[in-house]
Amino acid sequence: MRTDPVERFLAALDPGHREAVGAKPREEQEQLAAAWERELEADDELDILDELSPAAAEAEAARRVMDRDAG
Repeated sequence: MRTDPVERFLAALDPGHREAVGAKPREEQEQLAAAWERELEADDELDILDELSPAAAEAEAARRVMDRDAG
């Protein structure tokens, strides 16, 4: 199991976003990973989804973070 937040965040991203985030400086990757972890912790809907499919919850949180980053 991956323990590095950046690695876990990258694994949760879709391939296109994974490549784009992987090309960013490490500091920016860490900021996005921290936002992703906050999203996972703060959203009750993701808690429910996490019980059914942890990978789906992580992917949804990653999508939300990338949507905010793009906006």
